[in-house]
Amino acid sequence: MKVLSWFLVVLGIFGLIGVRMVEDKIFYDPFLNYFHEANKKADFPDLEWGKLILNYIFRFVLNLIFSAVVVQFIFKNFKWTVQAGVMILLVFAITFPVYLYCISTKFEIGYLFSFYMRRFVIQPLILLLIIPLFYYRKQISYSK
Repeated sequence: MKVLSWFLVVLGIFGLIGVRMVEDKIFYDPFLNYFHEANKKADFPDLEWGKLILNYIFRFVLNLIFSAVVVQFIFKNFKWTVQAGVMILLVFAITFPVYLYCISTKFEIGYLFSFYMRRFVIQPLILLLIIPLFYYRKQISYSK
């Protein structure tokens, strides 16, 4: 059973990597090339707001599912998996409108700030905080 759990953790991680690897093929994101340009003076891309928002939400949902699989099969605690999902959702609920504001102002608030807001929107960075947090939580609960 332990081997199956670790297999599912690895599968979840590969799912997250897969989302990143095929981002240019399955998601509409005119900022992929904009932020990858070596020249920081690249022209602001034309975009379709509705399509952009739906694709960011779709990507978020995929990342949330794979992240939940990772948390569930590392800690085997459904309550913690739900808590992780809520934390991930809260971070998205905060960063997504901020990032959309950055887009609407054509990144006047700052290139790097907008770049990092985008990172929180499109990548499951919060998972890198949740896993150590829950591991510590697990260790504390065992020591009591």
